[in-house]
Amino acid sequence: MTDTTSADTSLRFLFEEADLRGEFVQLDGAYRDILALHHHSPAVSRLLGEFLAASVLLATTLKFEGKLVLQARSSEGQIPLLMVECSSDLDLRGIVRGAGQATAERFDLLLAKGQLAITVDPTRGKRYQGVVPLDGDNLAQCLQSYFAQSEQLGTRVWLAADGERAGGLLLQQLPPQLVTDAQQRNNSWEHACTLAATVRDDELLQLAPAELLHRLYHEEALRLFEPRRPRFRCSCSRERTLGALAALGRAELESLLAEQGAVTMDCEFCNSRYQYQREDLAELLQDAPEPPLH
Repeated sequence: MTDTTSADTSLRFLFEEADLRGEFVQLDGAYRDILALHHHSPAVSRLLGEFLAASVLLATTLKFEGKLVLQARSSEGQIPLLMVECSSDLDLRGIVRGAGQATAERFDLLLAKGQLAITVDPTRGKRYQGVVPLDGDNLAQCLQSYFAQSEQLGTRVWLAADGERAGGLLLQQLPPQLVTDAQQRNNSWEHACTLAATVRDDELLQLAPAELLHRLYHEEALRLFEPRRPRFRCSCSRERTLGALAALGRAELESLLAEQGAVTMDCEFCNSRYQYQREDLAELLQDAPEPPLH
């Protein structure tokens, strides 16, 4: 096995003698860049880190161009909305609404009576969404419930975050190719999961990926793929915000200009501010549709 750096790394691996694959992620600078944009309690920061790590694990299991969105909505918890996005290029961003008032430490109190939605939004093709209740003790349990309901193949997830780093490990069965005997397949799966379950949070966060995999599976033949580098990068832009303004209609744009002198749009994810004077909106004001009469 070749060593890989542990900072902002996503690493795919395959078991050479079993129909199993894995994904391992560690977030360092990307995680801290996102946290630096907003004030969160330690518990919320850890929760956001687990969501970010999970989004990378899920996105890297898919063959697609686009983005994966992991969104938790809670009706009775202290956090009404937590949403992270991971693109197929591993560009990450995330927000937490209500974080300033969140004081709870436990997952079930922060996201009480909640739902977890996993959305795959490809650049081309149909958008897909799966939803499960947030009724586990942590995000990893909820994700495993999602996979148990939506996938035919076994999937296990381990997540950790401490406000400085976030990490995660995913194991998944593959369709039978190398091993077709059902009992042998099950034994291989249980063996791999039993070893993975010995991983500690500090190992997920601190050990270099190749070192961690050697610690868990030094008796197994693994194939490691080229590591990839997740990063914080917001997809907002002046062009995209203009596109959103185009949907408002001429009357509403004129009202905003008359009231405020300019139209301002803020990005919740990165705190970027886009301001438009009347001359910036001249084309929109000419082309914007009027709302239908009632």
